[in-house]
Amino acid sequence: MTSASAPSTTYGHVCLAYGDPAALNARAVAHLAAGLAAGEQVWLVGPGDPDSLADRLARLPGLDDALSRRALRLVPVEQAYRHDEIVDPEKQVRAYAAATREALAAGYTGLRVVAEATTLVRSAAQRAAFARYEHLIDRWMRRQPMSAVCAYDRRELTDAAIAELACMHPETNAGVLFRLHAGGGDAVVELGGELDPSNHLLFAAALDRADPRPVGGRLVLEATGLRFVDHRCLLHLRDHARRHDATAVVRTSRSAAARLVELLDLAEVRVEVVR
Repeated sequence: MTSASAPSTTYGHVCLAYGDPAALNARAVAHLAAGLAAGEQVWLVGPGDPDSLADRLARLPGLDDALSRRALRLVPVEQAYRHDEIVDPEKQVRAYAAATREALAAGYTGLRVVAEATTLVRSAAQRAAFARYEHLIDRWMRRQPMSAVCAYDRRELTDAAIAELACMHPETNAGVLFRLHAGGGDAVVELGGELDPSNHLLFAAALDRADPRPVGGRLVLEATGLRFVDHRCLLHLRDHARRHDATAVVRTSRSAAARLVELLDLAEVRVEVVR
């Protein structure tokens, strides 16, 4: 499921672009079965009523037992999210945080979700808010026992629409060149892949939606997984740092970024070359 440019992660937040519902169902069965085996509570979230959702998991071993124990929950999408409206990113994170706490209190080791979210991102305004949510929940999941597969239907969404969401995940099978997701340690975000002239506007949108905030005047970005950065993207980063009266610190193994920052005289951007 990880693309060639997406390293595997310990916490698990995957964007799955699919065109075959049967393939999505098979993925959901395998993923949720692994969660049950690990002692997690698992959810399938999607369009339709609980009976139709159960049909999609017909091949799940122990389906009836998992349902009776409430180890498996079948959640219509309109119950899990504000359906056909614009999601409130912060409120949605709080809802999954509460669900995770409830799962832990019930004796489960965590919460694992497969969410078919296509109906929630049809409009540009919906995607902007949902991309913000994807980043916020990614940040929360990095430190909490929750994981998620976020599925989007290629038959209903354009590649460009899916890219807006896929780039906010650490792992994806969608053809995005870069990813912007939650960082670890003192890094507020992590960047991977390539930032080039073809995607600098998508990067600007992703940066604006994630809206990472500085700590102590420093906006640290872990970019050792970034293979290339175009000067336009450094300008977007400069503008973001300037809006927050901060210095963007880009940690990378590639010295070319430092030379670009020097040539462009970007006072708000500092490159730390790590080996």
